[in-house]
Amino acid sequence: MADHFRTMAFSIDTERLSLRLRTKDDAECNLKLLREHEGGTTLSLDEVEQRMVEQNKRAQVEGFGLLGIRRRNEERPIGYCGLIIGRGSFDEPEIAYEILPQFRGHGYATEAAGAVIEAAFATGRERLWATVGSWNAPSFRVLAKHGFHAHHSSTDERSEFVWMERTAPA
Repeated sequence: MADHFRTMAFSIDTERLSLRLRTKDDAECNLKLLREHEGGTTLSLDEVEQRMVEQNKRAQVEGFGLLGIRRRNEERPIGYCGLIIGRGSFDEPEIAYEILPQFRGHGYATEAAGAVIEAAFATGRERLWATVGSWNAPSFRVLAKHGFHAHHSSTDERSEFVWMERTAPA
């Protein structure tokens, strides 16, 4: 792992949101999001809680991870946003985000993504990626608002996805 990058902020407040490194308290929200994915999930709440603990430990080592999104002064998470290696790399990670259905359409993903992008570039990284299913118009809108542009597309066993790219401000 490159050690020339600073650790990303694991606690970020925006005008309406509070983003914190996920813990097992985020497991119920994450399980709801996993159940929405094509094919759903067979994971139990206990298994998702364990995943949250493991992801939290990995974030502490890697210096970036997924942050649970809460509306300011509320306890229950409404989604997550953060950096993952995913299809990217340690030096050029991917931004990832998901919001529970009942909270979509209010600009929360856009607000959270903006805060995470700023925090990511503050670590010294020069480029971020996002890979988005070609069908996912809402995610393309969020990324376009933050200066991402299409780089190329690929296909995996499930579908076509577009590699979106954003470079650090000069």
